[in-house]
Amino acid sequence: MPAPLLDPVLPTLAVTTPQRLFSDQAARALALRSSAAKERRALLDGLHQALVARREALYAAFRTDFGKPQVEVELSEIMPVLEELQHARRHLRRWMKPRRVSATLTSLGCPAEIHCQPRGRCLIIGPWNYPVSTLLGPLVSALAAGNTVVLKPSEFTPAVNAVLREVIAEAFTPDTVAFCEGGVETAQALLALPFDHFFFTGSPAVGRLVMQAAATHLASVTLELGGKSPAIVDAGADLDAAAELLLWGKFFNAGQSCVAPDHLFVARAIQPAFMERCRALLQRRYGSDPARSPDYARLIHERHAANLALVLQQAQAAGATLIHGGDHDVAQRYLGPTLLDCSKVSSALDELEIFGPLLPVIAYDDLEEVFARIDAGPKPLALYLWSRDREVHRRVATRTSSGSLGINLCMQQYTQVNLPFGGVNHSGLGSAHGLAGFRAFSHERSVMTAGPLLAIRLLFPPYSPAKLRLARWVTRLVGRG
Repeated sequence: MPAPLLDPVLPTLAVTTPQRLFSDQAARALALRSSAAKERRALLDGLHQALVARREALYAAFRTDFGKPQVEVELSEIMPVLEELQHARRHLRRWMKPRRVSATLTSLGCPAEIHCQPRGRCLIIGPWNYPVSTLLGPLVSALAAGNTVVLKPSEFTPAVNAVLREVIAEAFTPDTVAFCEGGVETAQALLALPFDHFFFTGSPAVGRLVMQAAATHLASVTLELGGKSPAIVDAGADLDAAAELLLWGKFFNAGQSCVAPDHLFVARAIQPAFMERCRALLQRRYGSDPARSPDYARLIHERHAANLALVLQQAQAAGATLIHGGDHDVAQRYLGPTLLDCSKVSSALDELEIFGPLLPVIAYDDLEEVFARIDAGPKPLALYLWSRDREVHRRVATRTSSGSLGINLCMQQYTQVNLPFGGVNHSGLGSAHGLAGFRAFSHERSVMTAGPLLAIRLLFPPYSPAKLRLARWVTRLVGRG
């Protein structure tokens, strides 16, 4: 699970600093309310230039904080932000344009539009697992919508934060975008301020605290959370393609992804053959000793590594069978790619969001068993299915609920900016990316203008029997549907 927001590790900033940053953005937020697309594009251009200029610095910072390969930095941190920037700049004028709505019988003669207004001063709190894309991606949406922003990064990625601090300082003045670092006291101080919108990415437990803070201010909120995202491989799946994509998504960033497969349901008839393919593929990708592979990342800190090692040991003690991996070194923040047969056991793995390179495998005989287990828990952020049967696609799509559904792919829905990204209930509230992100940071204001002929005047007091008949006639007309 994402590192808890309210878990002090580093020294915090003074409580007055967030208040000052918030106050300093008040005038700028009012000015941006009437900003044109050209001004907002200029802000996005500045972010693009500052980010690209620090590509090599980000490679080094991610190597320090995560031991993360450069290709994974490109795919998960830099590319998604640049794509959001390009998409927002290309479509911004259309997004900002008022949208005409059709007249209804009761509004004849009164043209109506929807205007997207900036929410105002926004707070974006990012997690540690993808500290660039989960912070700067929402920032793109907030700036496109015309807001000011205070960014609160996780305290667990100090090397990446140092580079982000430079990016923000080069691209913006603090009255437009401020970078506010610190631990628990800083987070609490920020949440106590009456921001107009709160955007949080992290664990459901901390998401509840953010939502409580937003409720205090009657502010809007977007929560990008997580949960136990299941994967299903049915008996008719392309096993080679399923193994290729499933294992890439699971062990990317050492499994520390909110949309990574959390546990795997495999049709019992194909489980031995599929597991053999998985073992062989992991050997080809990471070698016989993944701890020495330059292509395999590390866990965020020793505590997370120790927790995962303990959960693995407890599952094995309960009767789970090791299929592959299991090697770990807590001091080095290392847990190798691990497959664990949990078909016949119950353990903490059934309840916890694993958030690491440990994949429980559960054999099933009928999809109804899978649906029952998924429905027994909170709605997941993502669900993945590998099958060549369109009827199976339909059954899974209609019988389950999740933030997103990937069919014969893994995690790629996160980078499709034309799709809204978000969870449902326990896994999130609201959506991000592209137009959905723009709307999340906008208030959609209804604007209706009286025309010269207002039919409603026919029903003004004093009320007469004729006016009652007219009102009832209009009601019947409207209610015919």
